[in-house]
Amino acid sequence: MGKLRAKDFLTLQDFSAAEIETVLTLAGDLKARHRRGEPHRLLEGKTLGMIFQKPSTRTRVSFEAGMWQLGGHALFLSSQELQLGRGEPVRDTAEVLSRYLDAIMIRTFDHGEMEELAAHSSVPVINGLTDLLHPCQVLSDLFTIQEHFGYLRGLKVAYMGDGNNVAHSLLLGCSLMGVHISVGSPPGFEPREEIEAKARQNAALSGSEVLITSDPARAVEGAAAVYTDVWASMGQEEDKKRRLELFKPYQVNGALLQGTGADAVVLHCLPAYRGEEITAEVLEGESSLAWEQAENRMHAQKALLVLLIKEREKKLI
Repeated sequence: MGKLRAKDFLTLQDFSAAEIETVLTLAGDLKARHRRGEPHRLLEGKTLGMIFQKPSTRTRVSFEAGMWQLGGHALFLSSQELQLGRGEPVRDTAEVLSRYLDAIMIRTFDHGEMEELAAHSSVPVINGLTDLLHPCQVLSDLFTIQEHFGYLRGLKVAYMGDGNNVAHSLLLGCSLMGVHISVGSPPGFEPREEIEAKARQNAALSGSEVLITSDPARAVEGAAAVYTDVWASMGQEEDKKRRLELFKPYQVNGALLQGTGADAVVLHCLPAYRGEEITAEVLEGESSLAWEQAENRMHAQKALLVLLIKEREKKLI
């Protein structure tokens, strides 16, 4: 089954390329078992606590359904039900939850708060999303791309839009795995410089290339996969009108895709706003892998849970 050295999964930087490949391989095995209707209760009796300070459809359902399929149980813990950061120190919450649970998934705003939770938790902590990173999403994206093409190294992924948490994790994940990554963003909306710097360090070791550009055509040139996300994320609604104007040239549509590589696929982490970051024709067209990508969140996360929880069990023996 392989093993992971890190206790937690806070960023794709926590794992080596070989460890990410271990997760992807197990994800493929678990997906095949699921499709065959074959039981795979590898986490019988285990409990995952899911802390949500940001609402979600895919994150909650994929983790909850995945944990159930693995024979375990998932507890939904909303911000209204926890004292996390509201009177009780984060470290105290971590200490207590570690004595009840086998793993914790947190979806929150502040990346630092999640890091503090992990620092004081004795069980694995998984980043379900922060304002800085979205590593579970990109783990499933890499799985989807590898599943479709049969390999990762040497492919090019082009991300179009805001240099947000998804763009950050794509930069890290692709550069670790030897995948060329380009980000097309309007001036002022590029990914954070420290993330770009880490991606370039990864790329120097993996042989991939990193491109940050404001030119949409240059970004997608030769891409095997074109990826987009909403232009105004949660908490940016007041800025949406301005963003709609600035991001228009970065819409994933038929004209943009003409500049990609042959048989390029389209990815979207959802929810999608047809007519804004992507056209309905493209999202629902033959090149779209958005729905397979959404399903693969569950399979990739199941693999991650199995490897993290089983590795902790080994260390306790």
